Amino acid sequence: MAAVETTFAFLYDELEARDATAFVHVGDRFDDDLRYLTRFSGPDRGYAFVFVGGDAILCAPALFERQARREFTGDYVYGPEKFESATPGGRAVEVLDAYDAAGTVLVPQHLPHDAAVRLENAGFSLESTDAVDRERAVKSPEEIERIRRVQRAAEAGMARAETVLARADVAGDVLEVDGARLTTEGLRREVNAVLADRGVDPAGNTVVGAGGACADLHFTGDVPVRPGETVLLDISPRDAFGYYGDLTRTFVVDSDGGWERRAFLAVESAQEAAFEELEAGATANRVHEEAAAEVGAYGFPAGYERDTGFTHGVGHGVGVSLHEAPSLTSDSTLEAGNVVTVEPGVYDAQEGGVRIEDLVVVTEDGFENLTEYPKSLTPEERD
Repeated sequence: MAAVETTFAFLYDELEARDATAFVHVGDRFDDDLRYLTRFSGPDRGYAFVFVGGDAILCAPALFERQARREFTGDYVYGPEKFESATPGGRAVEVLDAYDAAGTVLVPQHLPHDAAVRLENAGFSLESTDAVDRERAVKSPEEIERIRRVQRAAEAGMARAETVLARADVAGDVLEVDGARLTTEGLRREVNAVLADRGVDPAGNTVVGAGGACADLHFTGDVPVRPGETVLLDISPRDAFGYYGDLTRTFVVDSDGGWERRAFLAVESAQEAAFEELEAGATANRVHEEAAAEVGAYGFPAGYERDTGFTHGVGHGVGVSLHEAPSLTSDSTLEAGNVVTVEPGVYDAQEGGVRIEDLVVVTEDGFENLTEYPKSLTPEERD
């Protein structure tokens, strides 16, 4: 599948609207805005991106010029030999000088301090812009297809974990697989092995909780998996081009149909209520409010300040960041092309936790679910 390209018309429009001469960003491979702008995947040392005079320019770091030329989808890549300065900010200034730029330069709010100082010392006036965040929030068809493919890999990992649970034996108060005690770390390794085989990176994001640990929303510890307890798996891999998937399911082996069954029904119903609100033009926080009301109808509390019940927002944007705009608890207006999670949950440290999460794309008249994985509290063999 071809790499996703960034088009820069949005930066040109932002410069025109703000009467600015250029846009500059400095960061490294861990800066998702810079990854989006350049499609350049390395390294972990700073480099600069400059948009000026209608040209998109990457100032590549030493030893990475060849990779930059292969990955960058803009106009020009300049290696270190092009510059007198040894710093990314200084190199950005040299590019601006070569274009006879003057006046206002737009930068992201998180531009490194050193780069900001160098730009200001060179006589430029800096103003912040969220243009990149806004552009990232609306996905192109190519981006949506990339995310869909990562989601398929996440589903393969989930299928492996569910199959392991379905095949597990009850041995007293624990579960065993082939005579060995099953733990959350064992399940995590099973998932991550499948993700690697599918060509995506677990990225340290495979959450597996069991029992009370499910109430820890980002649990990465190791506890036994026991019969009758909830097992919550949240799988969020990233592909080689930086795009994430995001999928959560909850299972119980040998359920007695008590708290976990009521919680599962509440979460299923809350997700359906959220789906009913999804469409271009809808206010994002309305989606959360409807989900929270449905959870409440089943007798579970909802609120961010609580320790039990529905304690988090119902969803967030996903793209080259695992969490990006739009948040479904914000007052923003949803747009066609927003890719968001819908993930209501119910938690109680004494009982366990239940969450179901699908990844969807907002459309003009509703949504398309990018997730195909079934929802079942009782695990089944899926391999």
